[in-house]
Amino acid sequence: MATPAQWISGARLRTLPMAVAPVAVGTAAALGVEHRFHVVAALLALLVSLLLQIGVNYANDYSDGIRGTDEDRVGPLRLTGSRLAKPSHVKAAAFACFGVAALFGLLLVILAGTWWMLIVGVAAVFAAWGYTGGKRPYGYMGLGDVFVFVFFGLVATLGTTLTQVHQLPPAAWYGAVSTGLIATALLMANNTRDIPTDRVAGKMTLAVRIGERAARVSYGVMLLVAAVLPVLDAFANPWMLLTLILLPFGVAPTRRMLTAQGPGLIPVLKQTGILSLVFAALFLAGTLLGYLV
Repeated sequence: MATPAQWISGARLRTLPMAVAPVAVGTAAALGVEHRFHVVAALLALLVSLLLQIGVNYANDYSDGIRGTDEDRVGPLRLTGSRLAKPSHVKAAAFACFGVAALFGLLLVILAGTWWMLIVGVAAVFAAWGYTGGKRPYGYMGLGDVFVFVFFGLVATLGTTLTQVHQLPPAAWYGAVSTGLIATALLMANNTRDIPTDRVAGKMTLAVRIGERAARVSYGVMLLVAAVLPVLDAFANPWMLLTLILLPFGVAPTRRMLTAQGPGLIPVLKQTGILSLVFAALFLAGTLLGYLV
């Protein structure tokens, strides 16, 4: 039976910055419109995002475990693959997270009055499960990166802004694409590490399909575009140039991504998570300074 510490490890807390960043960026974009914080809406969006991320992590743990993909795992602990927890228990944990996320999402929709977003919420839950779950998991077909970009970038960021100010300013779009690219970069680093075992298991991620060299290079390209894109909003708010500060922070993980092998790529996951928070902080600072100065 898995210990509480092992369940926490299975939740993969290092990935949670990817759930925090889009909500922070979306809230910053809303702040730029009305110059005030929508605290309750932001907190509800954050809870939804965090619970969906943890649910995805447990769902991947369960689905990869029962398929045998994790039998020769290089990365962090997996509960199912290591047989520390029953597959049914891990699956239940995933759906419990999805269920609580849905409740908080419903409260957010009621508060914002954006009832049509219930459809988006349902789609997000199906996407979370379908990454590695079901008969035809899209993560095994090389589409995981697309869905991560869409749901942990565009949907999470733009949804946060929309539920707070009922509009989507250009800054929200720039921030959404950037956070999506950083989240996709983290997934690319994770999947590049697992290329040898994924190929054997038949898990044809995008990293497997495009090859190791291209996967490694794409990581740095995504970070570069993420840092530069918000500068397009500098005509309206020159303080958005602050996001360029992300570039020197991205040098170390990019260098490691280009050279490290196997377990040596694990630190890149943590570093990329930190980068997402740094980007969100710079984006928020630029927004605040844009109307205060």
